[in-house]
Amino acid sequence: MRRLTALFGVLAIAAGTLFLSTPAAHAAWNWAGHGGKLYGTPAVTTWGPGRLDVFATGIDHTLMHRVYENGRWLDWESLGGYLGTSPSAVAWGPGRIDVVAGTAGGALQRLVYDGQWRAWETIDAGRYQYAPAISSRGPGKLDVFTVGRGGGTDDDLYVKSLDNGTWSGWKSLGGNLTSAPASVSWDASRIDVFAKGDDNSLHHTWADNGAWGQWESLGGGISAAPGVASWAPGRLDVFVRGTDNGLFHKAFDQVWHQWEFHGGVLNGGAGAVSWGPGRIDAFVVGADDGAHQLAWS
Repeated sequence: MRRLTALFGVLAIAAGTLFLSTPAAHAAWNWAGHGGKLYGTPAVTTWGPGRLDVFATGIDHTLMHRVYENGRWLDWESLGGYLGTSPSAVAWGPGRIDVVAGTAGGALQRLVYDGQWRAWETIDAGRYQYAPAISSRGPGKLDVFTVGRGGGTDDDLYVKSLDNGTWSGWKSLGGNLTSAPASVSWDASRIDVFAKGDDNSLHHTWADNGAWGQWESLGGGISAAPGVASWAPGRLDVFVRGTDNGLFHKAFDQVWHQWEFHGGVLNGGAGAVSWGPGRIDAFVVGADDGAHQLAWS
């Protein structure tokens, strides 16, 4: 407990300056450490209550994986491969996980679990500026998002979708973005996507029934890729690393609430997931290169 207190010390002055809001204290938010030697932004997904699958890039560039089930954490395992970016992961149902990440050369690769881990496959041979994001609107449906398919000056968001075994082409959604995206679906008709904009604030766009909205800025001053979770239709929880390297959180439940500060000294962005109403798990890599979990329950 003492080690976590030192690692996730509160930087109240910086928080107030950065987001112009007072951090909210929540007795139900709790930090826990998970060790490992990692870098970048971790990813986390769930296929049901009581199950978490956490992924991160190891210092040897392989995909590292840790599982929470039946009330206990299993040890970290390496799933191999060679990652050039942080991973993103989604489960569309029990026993199914899709993980995407960049290759060393900047292409897009995928790893599938369907009762066993399959071989890595290349989805697209392009070159991307940042790590990809993946979300699912239901069984057999995946949406993959990237920033900058067109080279060094391209900062648009792009989407490519899988529907029952068939991939679409890429579609540009604009954006002026400067980080990897994060995406989530709260039902089969809705997708929300977030990324750092060129003004260093959190930018957001969304699709309702296939129609994409305009980009909006949600403010803040962020320094890495965001993470997002949804526990029900109409609810979003977004986590970001601030310019002071602390963890910040912004919630939506039909209206956007003020930023909250949760401490921390982060080495990358945040990953987040919810397995049901009233439960959120966010994961980051700390200054010790280990994974740390902030849970609301």
